[in-house]
Amino acid sequence: MSNHKGFTEADVPDQSGRCFIVTGANAGVGFELSSVLAARGARVLLGCREKSRAEDAMARIKQQTPNANLAWLPLDLGDIESVRAAAAQASKEPRIDALINNAGIMFPPLTRTKQGFESQFGVNHLGVFALTALLLPKLAETPGSRIVVTSSIAHLKAKIDWDDLNAERGYAKQERYQASKLANALFFFELDRRLRATRSPVTAIGVHPGVASTSLGRHMGLAQLAGPIVGLLLNSAAKGAWPALLAATGPVKPGGYYGPIGFGGIRGVAGEAKRAPQATNPVLAQRLWDVSVAMTGIDPGLPTV
Repeated sequence: MSNHKGFTEADVPDQSGRCFIVTGANAGVGFELSSVLAARGARVLLGCREKSRAEDAMARIKQQTPNANLAWLPLDLGDIESVRAAAAQASKEPRIDALINNAGIMFPPLTRTKQGFESQFGVNHLGVFALTALLLPKLAETPGSRIVVTSSIAHLKAKIDWDDLNAERGYAKQERYQASKLANALFFFELDRRLRATRSPVTAIGVHPGVASTSLGRHMGLAQLAGPIVGLLLNSAAKGAWPALLAATGPVKPGGYYGPIGFGGIRGVAGEAKRAPQATNPVLAQRLWDVSVAMTGIDPGLPTV
């Protein structure tokens, strides 16, 4: 690595001939991921809900990289049928080298996905679980392929309310967000365990972007805070992309967890990140897996060993 203390976009090697799916690719960290990968010669499928936003993002990438190899992958993680259609479309590609599960929502008022799930758990975890499960056979065709799952430092204080996953009895948006990010951490932990147990050629890795100053926080009222001061503490979206770029293209350990290693893990170059003890609890991970199969109706088909 050019920076001996951590990984940055400068460390991303040539990606010619490789294909990546980036969810939430039209803004923030997802846009930066797509831009860097395209600049390195990769084909990038931009997983976005709206065609106009995807086309705008592709046009902006092409201003920097005129010969960028880009395509829109219609994807709404809040609708399992849309996830099925996206996986079917992506599976027609000659190869997929990495699925970067980047998209997520944060602190919305109580809303429901198409299938009626509480939206933060539904989009941030169940949609990711479903997309990953459906793309596993395609990914397995390419040895060394990777699945990147985005968690958050918000998982560190999280608890999952197993008796009210659908927020029928109560809804506190911050706690629900934290729970969805703990679910992400438990999912890649269990996914890694099962992939290795079945000797799959696919590697699962977790990341978090630090605290990136992106549109994700639009429900937080961050804009009302003293902007420049907050800006000094936060990661830019470009730097928030570094952990996922490391996970997708750099030297990693299977099942590893990567994030910014500066200032309390909220900004800076990418390296190994710390996890909460509950994020590697095998009983919770198994429970989440079983619940996710039941809720989505999609089984990744990796046996417990």
